[in-house]
Amino acid sequence: MLFQYEPELDAFLEFLIWRFSIWVDKPTPGNALMNLRYRDERAMDSIGKVRTGLEGPGLTIAQKIWYCIATVGGQYTWARLQSFSAFRRWGDSEQRPLARRAWILIQRIEGLYKAASFGNLLIFLYTGRFRNLIERVLQARLVYGSPNMNRAVSFEYMNRQLVWNEFSEMLLLLLPLLNSSSIKKFLSPFSKDKSSSSKVDDDTCPICQAIPTIPFLALPCQHRYCYYCLSTRCAAATSFRCPRCGEAVVAMQRHSSLASNTNPNQ
Repeated sequence: MLFQYEPELDAFLEFLIWRFSIWVDKPTPGNALMNLRYRDERAMDSIGKVRTGLEGPGLTIAQKIWYCIATVGGQYTWARLQSFSAFRRWGDSEQRPLARRAWILIQRIEGLYKAASFGNLLIFLYTGRFRNLIERVLQARLVYGSPNMNRAVSFEYMNRQLVWNEFSEMLLLLLPLLNSSSIKKFLSPFSKDKSSSSKVDDDTCPICQAIPTIPFLALPCQHRYCYYCLSTRCAAATSFRCPRCGEAVVAMQRHSSLASNTNPNQ
């Protein structure tokens, strides 16, 4: 239910952040942790050389309003336009020429924006000014709010957070590569209740670990599988081996009195 209104909720939260931070000349929660604030860079041209880099007025009312329109309204409008065009399938070749041209235009605008954002990123890495295109167009630059500040987040917490992030990314990368059946086969000799586990294994499919709905036997080892589990594995790998015994599966047989042999590669 909430998924349908996700763009509206995101826009509302962005508006609240803007209303109680930038509109009242305060930094956002993230910028406050880094001791940063927005400064009107256009006013610095008239001031000339600055002493510490902390000088300069905040954003004007016009800059604040345009910042809200670009960040809140722009992102919401673009998200809704993309979801609407994808739902109506404007990109299909069977659609009307007008819808097809609108889809091509949306894709080109998105490509140009990404290219401009990448170019702005390279300039930002070189000059250290204007993180994104909105800040560059509005001439709103992030500068230090005060010359001294106490670190709100300790290095210990930051190091722990980095370790857990890297560990979770490693797990997300490695877990899909692991074969669950091979791991269970490796850990099965160390299990305590071998009799009960073997009985459960005989009654379940070695692949999905569920009771087979359409039971088929793998030949020649005679272990029971789900038809779809066994047929998909045999079709994917010509040398598929039974996870329970390690023997190569050469054929399939329906688990009934009227058995019919079928080739697993068919």
